[in-house]
This record gives sequence, C-alpha cells and structure tokens, in this order.
Amino acid sequence: MTLATTTRTTCPYCGVGCGVLASTLEDGTVEIQGDPLHPANLGRLCSKGSALGETVGLDGRLLHPVVDGKQVSWDEALDTVSERLQTIIQEHGPDSVAFYLSGQLLTEDYYVANKLMKGFIGSGNIDTNSRLCMSSAVAAYKRALGSDTVPCSYEDLEIADLLVIAGSNAAWCHPVLFQRISKAKELRPDMKVVVIDPRRTATCDLADLHLPVKPGSDAYLFNGLLNYLKQHDKLDWRFIEQHVDGFADALQAAKTSSASIPAVAAACELPESDVAEFFRLFAQTERSISFYSQGINQSSSGTDKCNAILNCHLATGRIGKPGMGPFSITGQPNAMGGREVGGLSNMLAAHMDIDNPSHRDLVSRFWKTDRLTTTPGRKAVDMFKDLGSGKIKAVWVLATNPVVSLPEADAVKKALEQCELLIVSDIEQQTDTTRHAHVLLPALAWGEKSGTVTNSERRISRQRAFLPAPGEARADWWMIAEVAKRMGFAEAFDFNSAADVFREHAALSGFENNNLRDFDISALATMSDSQFEQLKPVQWPVNEAAPKGTARLFTEHQFNTANGKAKMIAVDPRLPANHCDIEYPLVLNTGRIRDQWHTMTRTSRAPRLAAHMPEPVVEIHPMDAATWQLKDGALAELTSRWGRLIGRVNHSNSQRPGSVFVPIHWNSQFAALARVATLVNAVTDPLSGQPELKQTPVSIRAFNAEWHGFVLSRQPLDLGDTAYWVKVRGEQFWRYELAGESALPEASEWVRVLLGPEGDWLDFSDQKAGRYRAAKFSGDSLQAVAFIARDFQLPQRQWLSELFSRETLNQAERMSLLSGRPASGLPDQGKMICACFGVGEKTIEQGICERRLTSVDQIGDALKAGTNCGSCIPELQQMLRRLQ
Repeated sequence: MTLATTTRTTCPYCGVGCGVLASTLEDGTVEIQGDPLHPANLGRLCSKGSALGETVGLDGRLLHPVVDGKQVSWDEALDTVSERLQTIIQEHGPDSVAFYLSGQLLTEDYYVANKLMKGFIGSGNIDTNSRLCMSSAVAAYKRALGSDTVPCSYEDLEIADLLVIAGSNAAWCHPVLFQRISKAKELRPDMKVVVIDPRRTATCDLADLHLPVKPGSDAYLFNGLLNYLKQHDKLDWRFIEQHVDGFADALQAAKTSSASIPAVAAACELPESDVAEFFRLFAQTERSISFYSQGINQSSSGTDKCNAILNCHLATGRIGKPGMGPFSITGQPNAMGGREVGGLSNMLAAHMDIDNPSHRDLVSRFWKTDRLTTTPGRKAVDMFKDLGSGKIKAVWVLATNPVVSLPEADAVKKALEQCELLIVSDIEQQTDTTRHAHVLLPALAWGEKSGTVTNSERRISRQRAFLPAPGEARADWWMIAEVAKRMGFAEAFDFNSAADVFREHAALSGFENNNLRDFDISALATMSDSQFEQLKPVQWPVNEAAPKGTARLFTEHQFNTANGKAKMIAVDPRLPANHCDIEYPLVLNTGRIRDQWHTMTRTSRAPRLAAHMPEPVVEIHPMDAATWQLKDGALAELTSRWGRLIGRVNHSNSQRPGSVFVPIHWNSQFAALARVATLVNAVTDPLSGQPELKQTPVSIRAFNAEWHGFVLSRQPLDLGDTAYWVKVRGEQFWRYELAGESALPEASEWVRVLLGPEGDWLDFSDQKAGRYRAAKFSGDSLQAVAFIARDFQLPQRQWLSELFSRETLNQAERMSLLSGRPASGLPDQGKMICACFGVGEKTIEQGICERRLTSVDQIGDALKAGTNCGSCIPELQQMLRRLQ
C-alpha cells in the first residue's frame, strides 16, 4: 500500500505535546509515527499516540447539527443558538449564560470563545475543564512570580542532578517525557530521582527514594524542607535580598507547621530517615527540578501546596537557570494554550487579568468593544452549581464531558437535565453530556482541524488537518464566530481561517506590552498564511527580542510583579476538607491509567488500548482487602456521601493502606456504575477553584452478585438493566463483562434472547455448578460466545478473542468454547502488557523462561515489548524479578 500524503501534526493527548507524522493511505486508513524532528518527543510516541490511526473512524460521529432532537441545517442551528442566547441575556442579563471549554480545543477555538463571552456578551462566565487539572499551579505561579509562567524546558529535566516528582505518575500519564528522563538517568547514574506519591506507581521504579506521603500532607513536607534549608545554611541570601519578597513570613509559617524532621515525618506519616534523606538531597544539589502535577494541584489547598514548592526554589535561587526550577506539567494537549487566551474565568486573553483596570482598558481598545466584562466569572464547579440553582440559564459546552468529569457528577447531570438551554459542540453523537443537549453542533476531530496548541514547556506547535471534514462538521472557532455575527458582532468576528485568529491572538500579546507581560508572541503576528502553515515548534516568548523563542524564563531574575521581585508565600498547611470516619473510613484517590484518556470518547475506538485494563478497577492494599473481605478479581462497591461506583478489585501492595485508587475514564456509555466523579465532593481550593479530586472519604463492600459472566459478540448488544456491565471494543467484536444481583431464571434462555435465537448454537450447562457456556455461529463463522457462572472465576478472554479473527474453526477449537480452555496450538497471550506491539503476559513469561532473558533490553530485542513508548517497562521489570 503506497502512501498518499504525510502530514506533520501534534498528538491530541497529554501536555507533552508530541509531534506526529500522519500518513494517509490510498485505502483511507491512517498510519501514525512519531515525528523525529519535533523537539518534544524526537520520534517517540506512547501507546495512545501510536494507536491514533485506529481512532479516526466515523462510527458514532456527530455529523450534522441537531436542534431539539431534529437534524437541521447549519443556518437553522446557528440562528437557534444566537436567538435563544440573546433572549436569555435580554431577560436575565449576560451572567445568565456560560461557556464551558476544554484543553482539547485548539488555541484559536479558545480565543474566539473568550472574545465573544468576555468581550461582547460581557460576562466572565467562561471556564474550562483545565480548571480541574492545573488551575492551582496557575494561581501559585501568579502569586509567586506575578504571572502564569512555567519557567522551565524539558531539557532541564534531563540535565538536573535532582528531580523531585511530586503527585505525578509520569510513567503512565506523560510516558514519552518520562522516557526522556529515564534515558537521562541511564546516561548519568548519579542523577537522583525522588518520587512523592501516596501510591507506589510505575514512576517509582525510577526513583532513588519514594515518599508515600499521607494524602494531602505535601505542604507539611515542603514547609519542612524550607525550614531545613534555613537551619543548614543552604539558602541563597543574595538572591533573596535582591529578588524576593515575603521570605520572613514564609519561613515563620514553615517553622510553625514543620519545625523538625520528626514533626514532618509524623504529619506526613513517613519514616524520619526518608524525610531526612530527601531534605539532604535537595539541600546539597543545586541543579534541582520540582516536577509536579495533579497529585499536588487537585486539592482544597492545592495553591498553597504549589507555593510551598515554589518557596523552596525561590529561597535557594533555583529558578531561571539550566536544570533548575518549579515545573508544573499540564494534563491536556492545550491546557497551556487555553491559559494564554484567558480560558479561565478570572483571566483575560494574553495573560491579562479581569480585575486589573489597565488590562481591561487595553483589551477593550484592542477588541474595539465597550462591553468587556469587569468582573471574573464563575469557576467550573460553581458554574454548574449556578446552573443547577437556575442562576445560570444556558451553557455552551465545547469538547468536554462534564457529566463524567466534574465532582458530584450526578448533581451536574441533574443541572443539565433541567437547564433552559444546553448547547454541545462535540465529535461524538452519544456521550453522557450530549444526551441532555437541546442543540448539538458537529465539531471537527483531531486529524480534521487546523490551528495551534501549546505544550507544558510553552512550545507552540501546529496541529494540521490531514483528513477531510466529514458530513457537516465544522471548526469550533467557526461556529462561535458565526453565532457572534448573528448576535450583532460581525465586524469583530470576521475570521476566515485559523491563521486569521492566530494572527489576532499574537498581535494582542504584543499590544502595548513594552516587556510588561512575559506572554508575548508578537513576532508571529504578521505571518502569512503559508508561513502559518509551515510554522515550526517554538517556545514563547517569541518577540523582537527573541524571534526564535525562549528556552527558559527569569534568567535575569526579573519577575512580573510591580517591583520586579518574586514573592514567597506564607503557607499554613491544611489537610483535606473531608476527613475519614467510621462510616467512610478509606481515602479515594483518582487518576489516569496507562492506555486510556479522559472519558474514553477517543481511546475507546482503539481495541488494543482496552486490552491492558479493560474494566474499571478498585485498587486496594491486601490488608484492607482482608479487612473488608474483598477477593482479588471480585467486584466491590464504593460509596461516598455523594454517590456510588462498582469496579473490579485489584489487590496491590503498591497501594497505600487506608486508601483506594479508581481511574477517571469510565462513563455511562461503557459501564453501568463507574463514573468516579459521582463519589467526589465538589469542595474546591478557595483561590484556584480546583476541586479536591484525590482525597474523598469512601466506604467499601463486596458486591455480592448472584451470577457473573462475559459475552464476546460481533454485534453490539442491549444489556437491559443488568446490575454490572462493562462494554469494551475488541478486534471484530464487542466484549461485555457482566454480573447480576438476582439469579437468572434460565441462563440458556437469557443468553438466546440477548444474542438472538437465529444461527447455529453450541452450548453446555452444568446447573449444579451454576455454569453455562454457549457459542453462536453463522455458517462456519463465530458470531458470539457467552460464559455464565455463579462466581467471578471465568476463563481468560484473550484466547477466545483470537477466534474471532478466523474464518472457520476446527472441531477442537469449537470444543474449546465449551471446555473453557484453549485448544492445543491456539495462542493464549494472557493479559496484555505491551499495547504498542500487542505482547501479552504469557508470551513474555515464556520468552523469559525459555530464552533465559534477564533484562528489559533483552525482552525488547526478542519480543519488541517495551521498545516504543516504554510505559510497560515497569511491568516487564516486575516480571523479571518474579521469574528470576
């Protein structure tokens, strides 16, 4: 198959911002490779990025505008949106409407949405799902540095002598960047890595020291570090005197809360020797990077935690220099781009502030508007509370799924059910959010849209279209601009392309800047369309002084405050807002898993990405599992004051006793009761508005099902009201994991109704043991298999899935369907370990034992596992330790 064309673009997943080469083949399929010229990834891709070509199909796509359940023309849809918004605004004022955006949007989409809402509707009620992941880091940077500025580059992570990874499982959440770090440590073994995380994650395999802190206690640890640095004379007094305010108050707060190593160890529930070792390493290592993410940010005191980290860097002058600095890593591909254009409700475009009169004047004059909002809008959690109370009447949701992702998700669902107007721009016809929409607008997907994104190191990259727009799908910026025109603002929204929007965005960043604001990309404001098309990755600032970009900031130690000094913040540590008690004795931690992304609307399309972890899991320490009588592999029900969830129990010594971990990804399209955000209280950080997604008190019990089962079927099924079900896309089939609370009256009848009675059947029933197995054929082609039992100990699914790729089955293979064991010669890979190359656990075990493999490199040479993104390497290492 010859290649039709190859396009340089960027990955739509995490904040690493990897470059991608997308090649469209003559048959319409897409081949994906990492871009070796992109400075973020240098050719590497993770398992999700490698599978992007499998996600571009049109099944389930929203392809036409829909109003009140009826397909309509774009003109009718846009007229409806503008008329209904204007009616609500006229009756209730501009603050009665809101926009809720996403880090999945391109910068141009973000810019036009913010311009319309803040500049012309005149309300600050526009926020983003990035509020859920990095707003505490934003607030802390602004307090300390005077601006929302990540000062570091990825290169700094590689040249640091000490890397402190706090609240980040980078091995799974930012795997390509983690592999860059791993390679750097391999080349420089003296480089030290400290991981601060309640869980022992895959990231900890790289660590010289792992600190499993008590959930929420991070500020005690970093306050203790600041106090230790003072006690051991490791401060940079000259830097403090010349470039820092607030040192005395910050130090006093540190002394009060974290006076000694024993006090810190007690507050964080850590061994004193480990605390002392961390403090010693930081004190003695000048080239130190603090690399932090959601485990720090997603807290009711997240901003203070971030500032406690920043304090340690400011007190030692470790900022603005190679291999040093506080580095917040973003979770989404364009969370940084959203920050640039004012995606948060308390910000204006180009890193300006709503509550700053001079900034409001500047933006008003640039946009030529007298309608600019003068007050910040509602942050995400409060926005949906106001929607529920009726204070906000209408919301336009773009490229996100708040019914799954926002805390107290059932309350969010109820708010959307009763709101006067819900507009949703999306690529999917069916999500937990689109099902409640009055107006659905078909958006372009990755591969179809064109514009820019900014990664975690401030690097702007082009996302380029390589597929035609399907159906009537349109760019988000276009639909917003068309609504703005219909609302009477045509002159201000006369954009003909993404390049037009980007040029205006760049021009605003330099407008009357005079080096007052570090976000400045004015050197890009005069690009032609062809120059925009050819734009190479570049780090801002990009201006007259730095036309080729800027690797790191604050090299001159001038900060974006009134007096040019950074500010240390007095941090009074606070533990989580909600505390465990007898009724809810465990702490719920939430987060991402290796091969899925957000609410699975894209990754669910790639079968190999479901193979590693096909069901929502409840990871729990074996001691806690014994206490609550939870068997490994059985089902458990989690309950909080706000909701409930059912997931598959996974015993893990990596889990901290007293805590459980549940992934964030599953939703009502793919599971019965697995939206973890239903459990989480909507308590937020008072400064950043970021919700406390990682420290919810919960109770747990065994989910005592009367029967368990699974079905593999070539056709999707309607499962009715089955108590537990999970839907997984496989190669040429759908997989369903099932359990019921009431006994099946007759398993064979139930299965035949579920799968349809037509076709040729093989089945086996052992009523005494409570087992039923069946296979349905159409001619020689296997159409479905069903396995039902009283307990959860069922045959492995991997070898069964292999049978769906065969045109015919021999007699032994047919009989294996009833015996529940693979026929001789039938490959059984076991649990998937390497999603990039489809290498299973049993294949790797066999390779280790038969070929006497003793290292990850040898496994890679023999089986390819671990040679692409590297995110399976920790599991390969565990297998080597277990089998040697």
